[in-house]
Amino acid sequence: MGKTIWTEPRNVTSISDCYFYHTMDIPGFGIVEGEWDLRGKESSYLGNVNFQGKRVLELGTASGYLCFAMERMGAEVVAYDLSEEQERDIVPYAGYDYGKYISEFKEHTRRINNGFWIAHRAFNSHSKVMYGSVYEIPDDIGQFDICTLGAILLHLRDPFLALQRAAAHVRETIVVTDVAALTDNKLLTRKRLEFKPNASNCSPKETWWKLSPGLISEFLQILGFVHTTISFHRQFGHGRKVKFYTVVGNKKARY
Repeated sequence: MGKTIWTEPRNVTSISDCYFYHTMDIPGFGIVEGEWDLRGKESSYLGNVNFQGKRVLELGTASGYLCFAMERMGAEVVAYDLSEEQERDIVPYAGYDYGKYISEFKEHTRRINNGFWIAHRAFNSHSKVMYGSVYEIPDDIGQFDICTLGAILLHLRDPFLALQRAAAHVRETIVVTDVAALTDNKLLTRKRLEFKPNASNCSPKETWWKLSPGLISEFLQILGFVHTTISFHRQFGHGRKVKFYTVVGNKKARY
């Protein structure tokens, strides 16, 4: 087994070279606006899990807002995400010219990574970072008490494989949060999967699925996280309140 090589911190000093997925108040820079504002609702987003003293693998850290929040909750966090060097699961519409799209995506990803690093330094974060594919998490990254996946499975060609790869590194708990696409909670808890790409307009390009919490619960139980709970909450993003669900899967019952 080789030795894990963590990503070296970037020396980012200018906010103008960053993009923020989440709104946050960064020491020395003030409030930066992001697509989503989770402030004050971090616990509900993360399923009200106790992070004190836990080693956490966060898949899809983006600008790091939840990474730094979990650190404040007492966790030791490893943040895992894509950089501009990795390919994303883009829907391969036949005949579409992806050259410009991929170039813009890589630049956008670089700016998101920069946002993480400028906040990492400002918050004096001790989190470690690794960039790579969620399907190829290195074995020697180690074991974790908890793994979190915040709104990333809908962007993956194979969400079950991603969960399977993550589960191999988790001793206790997996937390999956996603947009609740339906309004009826009874429908949401059924095992539903909807394919989103539309060939007629070549859209969307980065979103593959609507996944119900009932389906996520079944995925987790198959992978050994047999005790699952589902909760619903609203988060503010894109100018409106959006309904989310969080599924928490545990290998042992929570008392």
